[in-house]
Amino acid sequence: MAATRKDGAAVTELSGPAQHGVELYRRMLVVRRFEEAVQSLFQKGEVHGTTHLYVGEEAGAVGVADVLRPHDRVAGTYRGHGHALALGVDPQALLDEMLGRETGVCGGRAGSMNVIDLGNRLIGCFGIIGGSISAATGAALALRQQGDGVAVAFFGEGTTNHGYFHECLNFAAVLRLPVLFVCENNRYGEFTPFEDVTAGEIAARPQTLGIPTETVDGMDVWAVREAAEAAVERARAGEGPQFIQSMTYRFVGHSRSDPGRYRKPGELEEWKQRDPLKVAREKLAAAFGVDGAVVDGVDAEVEAQFEAIVERSLAAPYPDPVRDAAREFAPTTS
Repeated sequence: MAATRKDGAAVTELSGPAQHGVELYRRMLVVRRFEEAVQSLFQKGEVHGTTHLYVGEEAGAVGVADVLRPHDRVAGTYRGHGHALALGVDPQALLDEMLGRETGVCGGRAGSMNVIDLGNRLIGCFGIIGGSISAATGAALALRQQGDGVAVAFFGEGTTNHGYFHECLNFAAVLRLPVLFVCENNRYGEFTPFEDVTAGEIAARPQTLGIPTETVDGMDVWAVREAAEAAVERARAGEGPQFIQSMTYRFVGHSRSDPGRYRKPGELEEWKQRDPLKVAREKLAAAFGVDGAVVDGVDAEVEAQFEAIVERSLAAPYPDPVRDAAREFAPTTS
């Protein structure tokens, strides 16, 4: 990867860990710009229904997705745009989907919360609390029978108080399934601080079932990646389910109707000092010697990319209910 400074001076070409680090930054930035585009389009009436944005949590999905293989499977949440993009879902097709266009990844029929892209290992995003855990546990059972692959479930900390959580973790532990459970603890279950409704430590729950558990800084993509790599390899090696608690924070409300007034004074500003993009920029410079001009170039490139993506999405056609009726049903075989 080569770059040029604004003053025209050449920047050293990157390779190895530095180049990989810049790519991790780029993936997080794509998620951030996508969510900002969705929010802007929603406010203009172009996105219908509701939206749950992943702004602030980008390091979690990108860090985990980076260690997965083609045969692995992932189940995301209703805050799943970040999960989808981290897995490689085309941002153009995903934004088209948000706008209900026929060129969307699901033909404009999934909307914001129910995206599926099996070609990119995404078995679904689930609006039902805990649905991702159930789906990933089932996928892990199938993958073990096939002899290859690890399943991953993303879910929020509020899910740990639901039946899906306890039943699926117990089932996975008993059968030693190859599944990684990733709890994205963003501190709030919708509008309620998680400590107000959750007794004890979340990490203690999987530990009582004998599931190896690690709590990581969910604002640091390298910390998430390191923990995920070790956990996925253990699961792949037949050591049973694994659990990661990613301590993170969303910079926006729970959904479109939430202004976030329940936050403690100064809390949001404090967490923004640990913005995953800011953390990554600082680490790229300090640990890998990446010139700021390289990162600035990535910023400009992704910004231009999304200007074009938004323009194309707005021009894309809607599905025709008559012409495309067959897409609503599974193909008939004789």
